[in-house]
Formats: sequence, structure tokens, C-alpha cells
Amino acid sequence: MSVYDEYIVKNVNPVLNQLTNDVIKEKPDNPIVFLIDLLNKRLGIQNTLSEKEELRILRQELARLKQNKAGSEEEKTESEDDEIDDLGPKKQAARSAVSAEAYGQWNKKGDFNPPVYPKTPEQHSRIITKLSSSFMFSSLDDKDKEIVIEAMKECIFPTNSEVIKQGADGAELFIVDTGILSCYKNIKGENKHLKDYHPGEAFGELALLYNAPRAATIIAKTDAILWSLDRDTFNHIVKDAAVKRREKYEAFLAKVDLLSDMDPYERSQLADAFVTSKYNQGEFVIKEGDEGNNFYIVEDGEAIATKTIHAGHAAEEVKRYRPGDYFGELALLKGQPRAANVVALRVLKLVSLDRHSFKRLLGPVESILLRNAKKYEEIIASLT
Repeated sequence: MSVYDEYIVKNVNPVLNQLTNDVIKEKPDNPIVFLIDLLNKRLGIQNTLSEKEELRILRQELARLKQNKAGSEEEKTESEDDEIDDLGPKKQAARSAVSAEAYGQWNKKGDFNPPVYPKTPEQHSRIITKLSSSFMFSSLDDKDKEIVIEAMKECIFPTNSEVIKQGADGAELFIVDTGILSCYKNIKGENKHLKDYHPGEAFGELALLYNAPRAATIIAKTDAILWSLDRDTFNHIVKDAAVKRREKYEAFLAKVDLLSDMDPYERSQLADAFVTSKYNQGEFVIKEGDEGNNFYIVEDGEAIATKTIHAGHAAEEVKRYRPGDYFGELALLKGQPRAANVVALRVLKLVSLDRHSFKRLLGPVESILLRNAKKYEEIIASLT
């Protein structure tokens, strides 16, 4: 990575991503004026206004403060962005720290009667299998999981049909049962292919989690069967658990050196794909010579890597892994059997990616992984 690329990744991309999110969230009539006002406010620069305009804004701000005072404590603690936007060119009512949806009509958690769509035992079994591989549903208890399954509606899309459209409002999320779907995002007038969705993967949740318009367009690459979950059921059953899990792992991944150059969106995709596992002291996570299908990052605990250096002798310790360290990449990068054992020294908690997710999501750091793999091989060579 050149000096210019590194500067763009570390300093420019985070700013552009945040500004883009602000514009998408608010959808102002004039994005340029909106962004100028937003940046001026964040920099502490006051616009030059006529006395009449200043008086209008002061009256508006006074009314907003009175409204907040009458509301709950949560409604008073609006985010800085929301306070800025209330003075911007697009006038809106006061909002909560997350979004208007958090306390809006769509998200009120009063009496809730989830929809029920009858399913065959075979369909029920297929959905359970798909839910078990999706991060959003993995932490649900059996009762809540059953409510979600009953509320899911089967949707059939023929090849080349559009499932969701970038910029549109979103009322449901989808889980892929069969088929492959392609994700495209319009960037500067060009539809860029971002990824393909395979059976077991979910999409469309961002519009429900953050009350944002659809971030991309999804088109059926083949004939596909999807299961959709409506907004109300998602908000009542799934949302809280999904948000907590994503926030937890985004915070953890931000501290992993390997992922430091990834932007927040890329890390959020990783957080969604990770599967957690736990090992007791002395348990093998991987064994030398076995086929490798997973990449691991240590969340908590400690492990050692051992390898048979001299034939006929016991395996020797070659490395230790602590929180933030990773292993298992060699087998996935090179298509080779496991190069060493990894054993838990004490209770060990890991997050892992399967082979497909590893290739799809860790593209931005593959060069780092290859460089570190070479260092590992040099260590082994020095021991023989």
C-alpha cells in the first residue's frame, strides 16, 4: 500500500463514509448545502445570516428545547448530528439518539401479534438450519426463534428479478434458502458488484436496524427462494439482540491490529459473519495435518501452537496466541493441511470465519496475511 493509499484509508475514507451515512439518513433536498452546514457546525463555524434568519432559527431552537424538556430523558440526549440537522435546511421534528424510528410509530413495543405463515415440517427444518448460520438469530432462545420461524414468509424470485432497490424504503429482511443473489451499489453512476449472497446468508437488515433506505440493490442471479421477516417482528424479537452482538464484536475487532485499516462498514460485515466457540484447557482447536476450513481470532484466553519439528519427537511449542491474535489462515490461503496444532492453555473463547466468508470478507487484508504467513514459515525453518 502506497503512502497515498494509506492516507486515504486512514484519514479520508472514515470521513467520507460518515458524511455519506448522514446524507442517506436525512435525504436532504440539497445534499451540498446540507453537508456544508453540517461541516460548518462540526468545525464551530457559524454561517453569516440575516437578522431575520437568525431570529427564525433561535425561535426554532427554543421550541425544540421546550419539546425536549417535556419529553423523556432519552429524548433529551440527542446526538450531535441530530442537533445540527435540526438547524439545517431540511426541518424535522426532534429525534432520539439513534433515529426517529427508535421512538416512532413503527417501533413502539406495545401489544404485538406476530404474523403466522403455515409451513411444512421440511420447510420448518430448512429455516432452522438457515437461522443457525445467521449472526442475527444465533442468540435467540428457542421460544423467540419459533416465533420468528412462524412469522417468516416464503418469497420466490426468478432469475434477474429485483429483490430490493438501492434508496428505497425497507420493510423486511431476507434470508436465502436456495439460489444465489448479487448485490450491486450505484457509485458515481456506475453499478458496482459488491458480493453474492448464498444460502444461509441474510440481507436487508440495515434498513431495519438503522431506519435507513436500502444501501444497495439485490438481484436474483439464479432462481431463488427467500424467507422474509417483517419489520414489526424483527423489532420486537430480533433487533435488540442483533444490535448488541454487532456492537460487541465491532468494538473487539477495532482493537485487532490485523483489521486496523478496515473501515467500520467492513468490520461490521465481519462482526455479522463471525461464529463464537469456546474450548477448555488442553482441548485442541486444530490439529496438524487436518484439513483447514476456518480462520480464528482469539477473543479471550490463551493458546499455544505446537508443531512436529523432528520426526519421532513430541511436538514443540512455536507460538502463543493471546486476545487479538489470529491463526488458521495458512490452510485457507494456500489450500494446504493444517501446519500446526493449536491447543487451549486455559479457557479459550474464539471467533471464527468459514472458508467462504474468509475469502469474501478478508480481501482487504489478504496481503498482510500472506506477509505474516511468510514470517511464520521463516520461524519454522529456523527451528529445523
